[in-house]
This record gives sequence, structure tokens and C-alpha cells, in this order.
Amino acid sequence: MKQLTMFIFLFLLWMAFSFTLETANIIAGIVAALITTIIFSNRFLTSWQKLFNPVRWFWLIIYIIVFIWECIKANFDVAYRVLSPRMPIKPGIVKVHCSLKTDFARVLLANSITMTPGTITVDINNSDLYVHWIYVSSEDASIYTKKIIGRFENLLKRIFE
Repeated sequence: MKQLTMFIFLFLLWMAFSFTLETANIIAGIVAALITTIIFSNRFLTSWQKLFNPVRWFWLIIYIIVFIWECIKANFDVAYRVLSPRMPIKPGIVKVHCSLKTDFARVLLANSITMTPGTITVDINNSDLYVHWIYVSSEDASIYTKKIIGRFENLLKRIFE
């Protein structure tokens, strides 16, 4: 059942992104969804019931809005640092501990950090993320952990756990 659910979801996603009903596009969508389902269904989708939980979809939408807002703020921060004559940077790699349980959620958190300007996730080691940060503002792990993953982690918990 979970394979069928994943196939239908991926095919509908393909159709929504391609936005055309041509025969070649439908066949390509079926093939892409089928191959993806065969390769990844046993690895990523443990419970198909979670996929249709509307509360998780609500938190996903909130997560996307928060992510976009954090990216906009980070873009302005990086632009300030680049355009400032003093170039106020204090780069460093910090170790951030996350409490997410699933690998997929941790990877999504790491990618969200990397896509936010000024930070790059260098490595993931179990529940620890090593992040290169353009301005390490504190030596206290709890402070910079809150600054880097604060809202992302809480929303990802509501979506994936």
C-alpha cells in the first residue's frame, strides 16, 4: 500500500510541476514515479498514513514560509557584511546538536542550513551537525545552536516525528 501511495503522490507532483497533459509528459511522469518508488519507497516511507496527515501538511507550509523568511534575513545580513568597509566577519565551524530522530529530517535540516546564506553544513555525524558560519557570534553552544537551527528544528519535528 505504501508503494502505491508513494507512486500516486510522485506522479501527481510530476503533473503539478510539469503543468501539461501531453501524452509524452504523462508517460515520462509514470516512468519517473515508478523508478523513484521502486528505489526509495522502502527506504524513506515507513508509514503511508503519515503522508496524508493534514496537520503535517499545515506545518510543512509554515516551515516553507519560515524558511523563506530566514533566507531573506540571511541575504540582507550577508549583503551587509560584504558591503561594509570593515567587512565584519568572524568565520568558524561550530558543532550543533539536533534532536531530530529520523535521518531524512536531519538531512532536510542540514540542507536548510546550507541553503541559508552565511552558513554551510559541512558534516553530519549522528545527531551532530558541523556548520561553517560566516559570523560566530558566541562561544556558548546553546546560543549559537538556537541561532542556527532554532525554528527549523522545531518545525521539522512537527512534520516528521
